[in-house]
This record gives sequence, structure tokens and C-alpha cells, in this order.
Amino acid sequence: MDFQGYNIPDDLLYTKEHEWAKEEGTIVRVGITDYAAKTLNDVVYVTSPKPNEKVEQFKSMGTVESIKAVSEIYSPVSGTVVKVNSQLDSHPELVNKSPYGDGWIIEVKPTNYASEKKSLLDAKAYAAHLNGLVTQ
Repeated sequence: MDFQGYNIPDDLLYTKEHEWAKEEGTIVRVGITDYAAKTLNDVVYVTSPKPNEKVEQFKSMGTVESIKAVSEIYSPVSGTVVKVNSQLDSHPELVNKSPYGDGWIIEVKPTNYASEKKSLLDAKAYAAHLNGLVTQ
């Protein structure tokens, strides 16, 4: 789905804070949305939890720093971090270039995803949320 120039893949779930979650078997991959990446502009640094650290749904799990601002990243899911995108250490701009691909941030082994995903937005609901932000 495309909304006012922002890519919103139909196969992901979203938070109102502009993170996405993609279920991949028993793992959930997490990143920030195209809207967030474009709003931040040039990303220069990403902090994220380390492997084996716990994250909680809708709680801060790191930051994305751009030349414009530093923004919190909120976890769309609770669980244990199993993998961190180490490419972002030397190439944080991947978040801008490919927010749904090479710019992913962490992978989580969720503790209660079946229940928690009910609190996330599908692509259509996320587009409606963006519409509210963009037209204010």
C-alpha cells in the first residue's frame, strides 16, 4: 500500500509510534517505518538492545539519531532479542534507504505475540493513523 508517498507494506503490523513488526516463523523482525525514516531524514546513528536483552511492547528499546533529531524506538512486541542488525553500526543510512529491508533493527523471540499483535495496526489502520498526522 502507498499513502501520500509513504510505503506501507500489507504484510506488516505497525505501532502508532511508527515501528513495524514482521512475523517470520517463531521470530518477529522489527524496524521503523518509511514515514519515520523520511521524517528523520539522514540517519547517522542507531542504538538498539543487545542479544538476550528483554524488550517490552510499547516500551523504549533504543534510539535513531539523525542530523535533525534523536527519536526513541518503541518495541512493537515483548520478548527476548535474538539478533541485532550489526550492519547499522557502520551503515545507519540503511534505515533511510531500506526501512523494510536491510534497515531492520532487531529480531525478537516473542513471549506473547498472539495476544500482543491485537494491539498493533494493520496497513490500512496505519495509513488512517498517518492521514490524521499528515492532515493536521
